[in-house]
Amino acid sequence: MTVTINGKVVEVNEQTSIMDLIEGDKYQYQAARVNNRIRELNYKIQRDCNIELLTLKDRPSQTIYQSTLRYLIIMAVKRLYPFARIIFNYSVSRSIFATITNLNRPLQKSDLDKIQEELDKIIAADLPISRFSVTKEEAYKYYNEVGFNDKAKILSYRKEDTVHMYECDGYKNYMFGYMLPSTGFIKAYKLMLYAPGFIIQYPRYETNGQIPEFKDEKVFKDALREANKWGNITNASYIYQMNELIEQGKALEFINLCETRHNNQFAKLGEAIAREINRIRLIAVAGPSSSGKTTFTNRLRIQLRSLGIDPLMISIDDFYKEGTDSTPIDEFGKPDFEHIDSLDRELFDEVMYKLIAGEEVRLPHYSFKDRARHFSEPVKLNPNQPIMIEGIHALNDLLTPSIDNELKYKIYIAPQAQLHIDDHNPISITDIRLLRRMVRDNETRNTPCEKTFDMWDSVRRGEFRWIYPHQSTADFVFNSELSYELCVMKKHALPLLEKVPSDSPYFIQANRLIKFLKYFKDISDKWIPCNSILREFVGGSIFYTEDLI
Repeated sequence: MTVTINGKVVEVNEQTSIMDLIEGDKYQYQAARVNNRIRELNYKIQRDCNIELLTLKDRPSQTIYQSTLRYLIIMAVKRLYPFARIIFNYSVSRSIFATITNLNRPLQKSDLDKIQEELDKIIAADLPISRFSVTKEEAYKYYNEVGFNDKAKILSYRKEDTVHMYECDGYKNYMFGYMLPSTGFIKAYKLMLYAPGFIIQYPRYETNGQIPEFKDEKVFKDALREANKWGNITNASYIYQMNELIEQGKALEFINLCETRHNNQFAKLGEAIAREINRIRLIAVAGPSSSGKTTFTNRLRIQLRSLGIDPLMISIDDFYKEGTDSTPIDEFGKPDFEHIDSLDRELFDEVMYKLIAGEEVRLPHYSFKDRARHFSEPVKLNPNQPIMIEGIHALNDLLTPSIDNELKYKIYIAPQAQLHIDDHNPISITDIRLLRRMVRDNETRNTPCEKTFDMWDSVRRGEFRWIYPHQSTADFVFNSELSYELCVMKKHALPLLEKVPSDSPYFIQANRLIKFLKYFKDISDKWIPCNSILREFVGGSIFYTEDLI
């Protein structure tokens, strides 16, 4: 067979693995793209192909590295504390938070030091990690024997007859993702005691394959702690728990609980703004893609109106610069419409300042069709009337340098979930947003999910550059996660994902989402309230309809 690997053409025999073809330091790579498909380094070449080796500067490598690191941490914990239970959650500052129970005492620094020492031994031994398959019945028996009851429970919702697992030096587990070929491929990580558990940091592709600096953001730590508390209240932080609620005929109650939680957040936020309305002139709302910002701002406006506050809604998008020549260019040579300098910052700041000063102002309206502005009739704020803005740059003070921060009330909105496939496999908050975006793109624009996948990395780059650096300045964090939403999203997303062909560069990503979505039982759309944030994505929102009957 003829294989091209990183531009070099070689002839190979059958059953040659990608690992066998790597020259030099094989540990700098974590995965490979084989004819546009992501493959493990242990993958056996079966036909002529083009191979691109991937490093930690590539997103697929980060996912594989993180899965393997979690696997090895559990392995180390089980060697030291055989009856311990370890649970992973995604946490602040792009890290993973782990808790260990069944120690009969709180986790101590001495425990973490022992775990790190054992983990380093496992890594130094460069033990092989191999994949194998067992029947569902065999997996069920094994998981119960070793105390992985959560994994055993989710198997009852698995349709396939076989289960994949990975084995390393006698330890067996499955992390719902690809793995590195041996323990020695883990070269960098950090563990840090973070009561009541510990933080795990690992290299990120967004930071060029380096471990990012840890920033302890109290406001988001509190939001995630509340999300964990919420999972205990609903008893639905695991897929099998949600499914059991549905099987017990409690789906409607589950929906009402989640929506009531949003209602309570709106009430709390409205009261917080009302208490300070004498100082607040600008309410700024920002959050990453598919957080539900549009529905949120509509519902917040109604909440505030019920308290006698009628904000003037102004769209940041209406302040785009005219034409395309003035739009910044990104690192790929394309117009970067997410860059703050794609906006007419001087005009925006001037309009905000004059309105707050009590002057009449003509507001722009931007036409995306001809990339030109048109202006409204003069408007003027009423006494104690605030302005409300929403957009990617809303929390960035570069947009409103003339406005005193004391006059601003900043709101950050994003889903902050603590959901799990099982103890060792938390559901990514980013995956929840990606599924929302995918379903909405198809619902509103008939866009195939491959196009959503294609632009997602660009969206994420914009978020890390323009949103996340300002999130800690928020006065209020609104958690837009709805624990029941993946039970609804499943039937919208699966048909889109299943259309991704096997030779697509996004097949593995689509298949990864399919794997965990298939475990959810369905909840009907008809029970979703018409003003729910979820309606922004699956359709039927009261804020997006002209049907007034």
